[in-house]
Amino acid sequence: MDIIEDLKWRGSIKQTTDESGLANLLKHKKISLYVGVDPTAKSIHIGNLIPLTILKRFQNAGHRPVIVVGGGTGMIGDPSGKASERKLLPKDVFDENVSRITKQMTRLFGKDGFEIVNNYDWLSKLDLISFLRDYGKLFSINVMLKRDVVASRLQAGISFTEFTYQILQAIDFYTLFKGKAVQFQVGVADQSGNISTVVELIHKLVGPDTEAFGLT
Repeated sequence: MDIIEDLKWRGSIKQTTDESGLANLLKHKKISLYVGVDPTAKSIHIGNLIPLTILKRFQNAGHRPVIVVGGGTGMIGDPSGKASERKLLPKDVFDENVSRITKQMTRLFGKDGFEIVNNYDWLSKLDLISFLRDYGKLFSINVMLKRDVVASRLQAGISFTEFTYQILQAIDFYTLFKGKAVQFQVGVADQSGNISTVVELIHKLVGPDTEAFGLT
């Protein structure tokens, strides 16, 4: 049984952006894939369980996992699964959380054939003009408003800060794709809209036939 069929048998898959394309890719090569974890608490939690389990299964099958600890996106706030704005924590708190979570990930995945990166390293270098011109032009407000994570918050209200989260997540994948040949993101079910946005950005910037995939 291949790994996708195994995950389906376990009931772990909610959605894929292109199941047949992903299955074909996995038949021909070992890939790099990633899961993002925002350091909004001192520890990973039950919400991280399924994506990290999937990542571990890919590691056991010979693929190369990458963990993105969201030192940058965590400071912005993911609106997924939240009825109201997140409380923004001070940077020193995030830095401490990043350190703790990095240690946990090393215990779970080891040190060989595995990498931990912090998206603060590239997101903090983005200036506002570049963000708007290089990335903002590629996103339709009409489409973004229809994403479940945003649509569910419109009545209660969502700040521009949290509204831009899905763009930042897409920049993460693009950065990893260019720099580390990462082709696949795994996330929880309420990340489906964000992950679709992520894959769409790769297709717009690199090409429509680019092998980039997402799974929730």
